[in-house]
Formats: sequence, structure tokens, C-alpha cells
Amino acid sequence: MKINIEVPADAGIILTTLHDAGFEASIVGGCVRDAVLKRTPKDWDITTNALPEDIQRLFARTLPTGIRHGTVTVLVGKAGYEVTTYRIDGVYEDARHPKEVTFTASLAEDLKRRDFTINAMAYNEKDGLVDLFGGMEDLRAQRIRCVGDAAERFSEDALRMMRAFRFAAELGFQVSPETVAAAKALSPNLDMISAERIRDELIRLICSPHPDRIRDLYETRLTARFLPEFDRCMEMPQHNPHHIYGVGEHIIAAMARIRPEPVLRLTMLLHDIAKPDTRTTDDRGIDHFYGHAEKSAETAGRVLRRLKCDNRTIRQCVNLIRHHDMRVEGGITPAGIRRAIHRTGKEDFPLLLEVIDADNAAKAPETGAQAAKAMREVRRIYEEVLAANDPVAIADLAVNGRDLMENGVTEGREIGAVLERMLNHVIRYPAHNERTFLIDSVRRGQFLRREQTD
Repeated sequence: MKINIEVPADAGIILTTLHDAGFEASIVGGCVRDAVLKRTPKDWDITTNALPEDIQRLFARTLPTGIRHGTVTVLVGKAGYEVTTYRIDGVYEDARHPKEVTFTASLAEDLKRRDFTINAMAYNEKDGLVDLFGGMEDLRAQRIRCVGDAAERFSEDALRMMRAFRFAAELGFQVSPETVAAAKALSPNLDMISAERIRDELIRLICSPHPDRIRDLYETRLTARFLPEFDRCMEMPQHNPHHIYGVGEHIIAAMARIRPEPVLRLTMLLHDIAKPDTRTTDDRGIDHFYGHAEKSAETAGRVLRRLKCDNRTIRQCVNLIRHHDMRVEGGITPAGIRRAIHRTGKEDFPLLLEVIDADNAAKAPETGAQAAKAMREVRRIYEEVLAANDPVAIADLAVNGRDLMENGVTEGREIGAVLERMLNHVIRYPAHNERTFLIDSVRRGQFLRREQTD
């Protein structure tokens, strides 16, 4: 089949240089797949029969980024391109790494070791598309299928099981039945994969256009290996008039209703993760989940640490989950919204509004519609609070700790307590956030005892 791929100029220079030196060279893998699908490739990887030392000799600027496995990064301008020698992988002993690799002169042997047919195609202008395993047929059929025997591919690298469903989620494809069966049979092998690699694949899947494909990970027992808490949710009904889904399906629906940003999608994935631990059923048969937000925040923290997420991600997700069932104290009023912003934090509050909207949209239609109406009022007042630059944090106060020390409050713990009482006061009366008023109030003894806050 005649396929024309427009290779970037810098990658073309590398191909031409290798060809002129008598070597074979092609772009390979994901960039070929994406180019055929009219998607913009992230990387343009190159495969060649040139040995690493040949590559280093031919190009002035190189980095030995993976030279043990035949990969040299060639620098052209400000861009780097991975150029890898054709290779045959040896025996995989840890479901991740080959014990050894052997360089080969055969492109066919190199393509044979790759994971999926749609990633096992190569291209150059001279030879056109090299498709030895039906990659184009699978692209047309919108199918994810392993190169050769699926069990063998998954035994080589167990993470490929997650990658199969992640590609399906990103591309909107289906995974072939034999590939699904092999993943289910070999799911325990995922225990040999690092938490970091699992985390990265999970985030890419749930941030795809089809986060509901996490259901495939559950059905193949993959989530049981790294997120058993989710499996419990998938098996937990919600007999409650506010819900039309069980806990797990509600989670999936909520993920699909929020923008594909990692913190937001992780938050929705985990926002009800502890509901199975908090379920009670009243004498009418209605389920309740009292305290599930706080309990889910605690569980989410453990899960995210187990997945080796960074501290900022953990902090934000836990904070959003803790407050996702927000009840505005004192009703939906400016003071109530200011208090809510203070509790959540100015940075996280707009994210919390997105989380609450997505959560409500995944509930029963009548409940969701009522909640959406209330949230529109919350957003209206929130915009007013922002526009007025109302105080919602201690940093917003017109005075600081030094001002208090200069006016007789010298004990460190009391300084913090006075500032907190001042903030509680100006949240209620924002016009009082004025330096002279606050200092005069302190001089009169106000804010020095909790009962004198107002």
C-alpha cells in the first residue's frame, strides 16, 4: 500500500545521512501509527542497521542515552531523536527487561519484538511503509492486537497489558479477544512492574478521551493488582434515590465529566473510594455513606503514595476529595463562599467547583439538576468575591504578625490565633479588612480572646 508520511526536516536529515553512509534507516513505531491516523506524533523514533558506534561517528552531537540497548540520541538543532540499532531481545526474566539484546541486520527481526501490530510498522521514502504484521489492517479495524502470541508479548513486559487498554482508550479502539484473554490470564505478572510505570499508564488511560476503559482493567483483573480499592467500588451498589449507578460506575461516569487534567481525573477516580467502608443501610433499604469524603481522602492519600505520585498531586487530590461533598456553611451567601474558599484554599477552590459539578452530573438526573442550579449560584457569588478581592486567607489581611508584635501581642502562638480570629471576622465583614481598624481593634483588646471575634 502506498503511504506517504511527511517526516520532519531534522528527522529527514538523520535518515538521509544514514542512507548516504550505506545503512538502512526508517522512522518506526508510534510516530508511524500516529502519522497514518493523521495525529501529531510526539516523538519521531528511528531504527537502523547502523551500530551505535556508527551512529556516533556519523553525527557530531550525540548522547549515549540507551547505548546498552542500542539507542543513541542524535541532536539536530534543539531537538533530540532516538536512533536505535535493529535488535533481538533475549530472554525476559522479570516481566520487564530482556537479559540481553543482540544487534541484528534484519528490520523484520526488530519489528517482530515490538508490542502491538499498530506499533510495529516502519517507513522511509525509499521503501515506503513496511508492515509485516497487519498493522494497517488493525488500524482500519480499530483494533489493538499483539505482534505474534499475546501471552509471549505480555510475558516479556507485563506493563504491555495496561498499555493495550491505554492505547484503546486513547484511540477509541477495541482490544482483540485473544489479547484480552492473555491479559486476564497473566494479570498477576503486573506485580513485578514498578509503581511508577503503572502510575504513568493509569494516568494516561484516565486522561484519555475514554476514561471508562478503566472498566477493562477491572474486568481483566489488572486493577486488582494495583488498585483493589477500585474493585470493591465496582462491586458495591448504591441503593439511594440520589444515585442511578453503583459506586464504581458512578466513579467512571464522574471521571468522564471532568476535563482531562491528571489531578482532576485522579480526584474523580478516588473521590468515593472509601464508600464501601462507610456504607450503612436504613430500615427502608436506603444506603448511606456518612463520613465517606474524609475517609476517601485518607484512603486516596495511601493509594497515591503507593503509586509514587508527587507530593503536590497527593496534596491537591486529598484536599479536593476531602471537600468534594461541600456544604456551604450558613447557606450560599458571600460570607459562606468566603469561608469555603478559606477551608479549601484559593488555589484549589476553582478545581473543587469542577469536581463537585462532575460528581453531581453523575448522579440521578433530578438530583443533578437541583445541584447544578445551586452550583450556578455558588459560581456567581465566587466570581463576585474574586472581583471584589475579598479576604479569604491570612495573607489577605491588612495586617501581619509584625504589626501585632508592635502592638503588644508578642507570644508566637497567640499571634497566629489572633490572625485567625481576625480572618474569621473579615470573612464575615470584608469592609473591616483595613489596617487602622484592625490595629485599633487589637489595642482595644478585640481578637485577643476567642469570644471577642465579632
